[in-house]
Amino acid sequence: MTIPTGTPPTSAPPTGTTPGTVLLGFLTGGVIGTSLAAFVVGCVLENVPLCVTGVGLPAAYGLLFFLAGVPRRAREAAVAPRTALAMIESLNAVGGEATSDVAVRFDLTVAPADAPAHRIEITQDINLADLPDYRPRGIVVVQYPPDRPWRVRIVKRPTPEWEDRAAGARIDSAPGPARVSEPPKGRAVVFVALLGLLLGAACVVLPFRADLFDQDTPARSPSSVGPSVSSTSSTTVVSSGSATVTLGPDQSFLDKSELRRAVDSLTKGKEEHQALTVVVQERVLSVVFASAGTHASGFDLRSLPYERFPALVGAARTTLGVHSPQTWQITAEGLTGSLTIRVGVTGSDGAASLEADGQGKVVRRTPAR
Repeated sequence: MTIPTGTPPTSAPPTGTTPGTVLLGFLTGGVIGTSLAAFVVGCVLENVPLCVTGVGLPAAYGLLFFLAGVPRRAREAAVAPRTALAMIESLNAVGGEATSDVAVRFDLTVAPADAPAHRIEITQDINLADLPDYRPRGIVVVQYPPDRPWRVRIVKRPTPEWEDRAAGARIDSAPGPARVSEPPKGRAVVFVALLGLLLGAACVVLPFRADLFDQDTPARSPSSVGPSVSSTSSTTVVSSGSATVTLGPDQSFLDKSELRRAVDSLTKGKEEHQALTVVVQERVLSVVFASAGTHASGFDLRSLPYERFPALVGAARTTLGVHSPQTWQITAEGLTGSLTIRVGVTGSDGAASLEADGQGKVVRRTPAR
């Protein structure tokens, strides 16, 4: 018996992009973006509820997706599959050599009794012992859902009736254009899935942006001795034994309360505030901290009379004989046991300095020479 190919269809009936598939793509992308962002942000901020959300959300969504698909799968299972004969155009093993089953890619010509024949490619696991039964130009029995002809499966143990049909059948090869494949997902589904992913991530990141990007939180630098501060007006770099604060343009540590704010940012959240030296310039504050367990003399970083520093710099500029002062520097150190504050100024006609005690009272002057 020869089964003609007839007039081949050009493709499977298009399913189109339905509103349901678009909505499902958006929800899936949103869940992926939200869960990933929640897990990452939760790990960075050490926020346990966010971490749990990042792990639990996709699991809950998968469960809901499974339950929502139960009625559809039940309807599909209730539809009897269509049985037809097919001819093997070619076959090629693509994997699974280490097991009893091997994945084989088949190129088939499927010849339904009530429709034109068509070509299709499938991959199916075949037992190694049964592999010799499948050869090019051989006839096999296949089944597929009537509305999804691309889901073809070879029937390994057909009924005696279909075995007899296959034994006496001869099928002509369908031409290449008569190939059936699963309709590709529309571009709209991909676009809304990406949009959902971005929106889901934004919904998590935006509420926590202050915690993520505010480096004033001690947890942001657990290995450092002090917090690391970064803002539009200043930059702070903190290491295990020192810290440097740099102001932005058009700012100065002589501005009211600017120096005190910088020191407070360095001592916030710290139990120990002992420093060996403090150096203040126009826009740079440098601090060397006293290491734990050392015998070096230090002083409380918060104890310096910072409110007196502008007046000390003004006195050094005007009373020490430097007529055109260009730079200034304040150095506070307690290495000798007593706290000493030294203010130095330099200009085109020389350098000068003055010293003050821990309360900011001038005790010595060294005018320019």
